[in-house]
Amino acid sequence: MNTEATLVVREQPPFKRLADYKLIAFDMDSTLINIECIDEIADMLGKKDEVAAITEATMQGIISDFKESLRQRVALLAGTPESALQKVYDERLQLSPGAEQLVKACQQAGLKTLLVSGGFTFFTERIRQRLGLDFTRANRLEIEGGALTGKLLEQPWGDICDGAEKARTLQEVATLMG
Repeated sequence: MNTEATLVVREQPPFKRLADYKLIAFDMDSTLINIECIDEIADMLGKKDEVAAITEATMQGIISDFKESLRQRVALLAGTPESALQKVYDERLQLSPGAEQLVKACQQAGLKTLLVSGGFTFFTERIRQRLGLDFTRANRLEIEGGALTGKLLEQPWGDICDGAEKARTLQEVATLMG
């Protein structure tokens, strides 16, 4: 018996080089970075279990609407000092292994970079600046008097960046680039 593994590719175009592409898109939480930002903010408040319960209910189909799930989780963050966001960024957030090298390789090959996330602009904008990314889209937390209100702000495209908005954003940026 032949135990040697082989890969057969049929009717496929030849593998392309990175430079053959124009755009690469990244998600943020637990993809480009090592954490789920909302969980870490909640953890600082002692509410991680409550947020996790809503997340689990969504995954189990008890809460079927991602937007409603996110609104419920963000509501639990009401009263959080804005400084807690910076603390999460400084103390808990790390780029995933190889993320910085991948972004640099893509940029050197001429690709534009898009960070599209169901997370929050507080973090996506810092990651954009840190890595020199070209485009971002994420949810914007409402902050009043130095604290989170527990609400998300409306933006020109809507209020919540869910899967459908991620797909729409990718299409929008791809169209913009030709």
